[in-house]
Amino acid sequence: MRVILLNTGTELLLGDVQDAHLAFIAREILSLGLRFEERRTIGDTEAIRHTLAELFPGCEILFVTGGLGPTSDDITREMVADLLGLELQKSSDLLASLRQRLQVRGIKWTSGIARQADVPAGAEVLPNQNGSAPGLYLRANINPRILSPHLFLLPGPPRELQPMFRAFVMPILRSIVPASALIERRLYKIADKGESLVEEAIGERVLAIPGIELGYCARPGEVDLRIIGKAKAIEQADTIIRSTLGPSVFSAADETLEEVIVKLLVQRHQTVAVAESCTGGLLANRITNIPGASAVFLAGYVCYADQAKIEMLDVDPELIEKYGAVSEQVACALAGHARACAKSDYALATTGVAGPSGGSPEKPVGTVYVALAASGTTIAKRFFFPTDRETFKQIATQAALELLRKKLIGK
Repeated sequence: MRVILLNTGTELLLGDVQDAHLAFIAREILSLGLRFEERRTIGDTEAIRHTLAELFPGCEILFVTGGLGPTSDDITREMVADLLGLELQKSSDLLASLRQRLQVRGIKWTSGIARQADVPAGAEVLPNQNGSAPGLYLRANINPRILSPHLFLLPGPPRELQPMFRAFVMPILRSIVPASALIERRLYKIADKGESLVEEAIGERVLAIPGIELGYCARPGEVDLRIIGKAKAIEQADTIIRSTLGPSVFSAADETLEEVIVKLLVQRHQTVAVAESCTGGLLANRITNIPGASAVFLAGYVCYADQAKIEMLDVDPELIEKYGAVSEQVACALAGHARACAKSDYALATTGVAGPSGGSPEKPVGTVYVALAASGTTIAKRFFFPTDRETFKQIATQAALELLRKKLIGK
């Protein structure tokens, strides 16, 4: 089935708002075997009418977002009704619901608000439990004289659209889409290999499986490996991926490395602290962004200057003098002393040269040492990430988290 997404909203074209709908809806409908063939974005103008007229004959399912509110630029509902030759009828139930909603919130009633109770004849109302504008579903060829797809008119704000989509749109789609179209998607997140190495390891064998689709998405310090296909093909591919990549896969769900770390520590009733130089607090920030981190994260020390390393974590000045602040020895000292000060089970430390200046032939810009202190042992690894400062910090913290994850799973 040919599926198209039409985003309406001049704010999208001006860059004032970023579209969040494509990624969300695409993920939701994939389980039904549906995939977008096209996405368009247009402003709140007559272009909506012309675009809808163009798209109606060429697709079987059309999602339209935005333009259902109470203001003069919300014109999607009216244009759809006009194009399909359907009368707009005032819904007394919607009107009563709107009045009650505004009364509870102490919002003054205006004449434009009532427009949100207008429903094209024959359309199904999709309740909006998080806003005032309801969604609308118009079945294919709802007016027999005019060729049209299954049409879903959805509110613009993601906090309104997403719960509406899951609760009301997905059941309708399941009744439309044949069961034979059902496919599965699996995701494997990998932190310690580049995408070319991942492809070299499993690509040829996975692609040899009939009916399988294989894809990659590279991010700083991470590769997402994606397979799509029918259940039998997916299981074959899964066996190859897991047996080959094994512990390099830190998650098969849509979760971050820091989420995995927090879960592992919670399961083990263990704790962690961090000492950061070149990453400037990003490592602590990533961990503490995760709900539940307070049970496992004890302390973070940002020791950017050499003197701070000495005063905050009692790093021996002779180590810095002899080996330099960016060294295995100083990284280990930072991790070990952070663990001792916080009384944590583990401690991570980072020290490096983020650039663009400050490097040397022995330690060029992009060099970073990551250390992990645990009971009875402290290890450090040297990495080289020659990139911009922000990306360097992201990859360095990713390397630190992965070092801890491997320790936690015994690899």
